[in-house]
Amino acid sequence: MHYEYTIIENDFANAGTASSSIKKTLKQLNIDSAKIKRVVVAVYEAEVNAIAHAYGGTIFVDIDSDKIVVSIADKGPGIPDIALAMQEGYSTASPKVREMGFGAGMGLPNIKNNVDELDIKTEINVGTTITMMLKF
Repeated sequence: MHYEYTIIENDFANAGTASSSIKKTLKQLNIDSAKIKRVVVAVYEAEVNAIAHAYGGTIFVDIDSDKIVVSIADKGPGIPDIALAMQEGYSTASPKVREMGFGAGMGLPNIKNNVDELDIKTEINVGTTITMMLKF
């Protein structure tokens, strides 16, 4: 199964739409609820990061019998220092984003902690693609 979702810059009202849709699909496939929770947390964090830090993008989801692979490709500023961005509490969120309750610096660490494999490709002033995989 293949799904795609569009990410719109600063569209916090729809943050979680893709992760909720994925959750519904995985429930219908009778995937273990603990695995579903891990997927949903990781996708939600990536979704919010793309909304807050990028200028739009796309979420690509591929589900087969033994795993889910999700890629989030954005058109953002890129991540200058991935190792720094992976540190809990590090954030480049704007004051506006923080006022809305986002930007605590837990996005990438939460993604890493909830998936089996994580790959981050980034290019400054071009964008970032985060690919995550979780086995069922």
